[in-house]
Amino acid sequence: MRVAFIGLGTMGYPMAGHLARNGHAVVVYNRTTAKAERWCREFAGSCAPAPAAAAAAAEIVFTCVGNDSDVRDVVLGDDGVMSVLASGAVIVDHTTASASLARDIHGIAAEKSIGFLDAPLSGGQAGAESGQLTIMAGGDPGDFERAMPVMESYAKAITLIGPVGSGQLAKMVNQICIAGIVQGLSEGLHFARQAGLDSAKVIEAVSKGAAQSWQMENRWETMVNGEFEFGFAVDWMRKDLAIALEEAKRNGAKLEMTELVDRFYAEVQALGGNRWDTSSLIARLES
Repeated sequence: MRVAFIGLGTMGYPMAGHLARNGHAVVVYNRTTAKAERWCREFAGSCAPAPAAAAAAAEIVFTCVGNDSDVRDVVLGDDGVMSVLASGAVIVDHTTASASLARDIHGIAAEKSIGFLDAPLSGGQAGAESGQLTIMAGGDPGDFERAMPVMESYAKAITLIGPVGSGQLAKMVNQICIAGIVQGLSEGLHFARQAGLDSAKVIEAVSKGAAQSWQMENRWETMVNGEFEFGFAVDWMRKDLAIALEEAKRNGAKLEMTELVDRFYAEVQALGGNRWDTSSLIARLES
């Protein structure tokens, strides 16, 4: 299929690569031109000087950028993809953004008979590089069925949650849950150290029971060693939690734990941990 990929960041770069490896004709755009050129040297694809140029002949356009304003720029801006897409094309936004933005873009796209899916991701850099991401999508079933086989190039699980906006809402649930899990694991490991226990033996024991989690299996050792220079950055997590907290104001959800953990992440930022992995919550306990 002829596809465009807008945004070659930590996630987008390998995702676009998987599309190329799976035989799709990929045109990429990235604000940093050198990175797009490097991608083109590494994979069988081509580069474009603007989002519109990348999307001109595309059947599906994938976007994976930073935040709401970035999505608006690459989709709705003067050189945005919406200005050139033909009727019947589909936009798939992998950015973690607001549900309200997804609904706005969907409404504008529908007027031009263009499909739109909000499809945020879970799995981090490792999942993007291995092609094992989880995708939570919102949108029309027909658009989803068209895009899903292409997304399978880099995903192990793809779920249509509901109408447009539902994917972003599900990603908010994901981040809310991760925040609580990482804080609990941080306090548990901190408690074990203060109690003089062998952390490895404790994890060996509790990870076989109800306390088990992906975070425990994959992050406990780096957490106790104070290693955080990898993974999903605290800055990104705070951006995601801010979106969830703002949505909670609208729907009336009580996110007491999330508000608390967001403040804890602010303390990690104050320690200089803006780009540390989210497992760095333990650092504020042991600083």
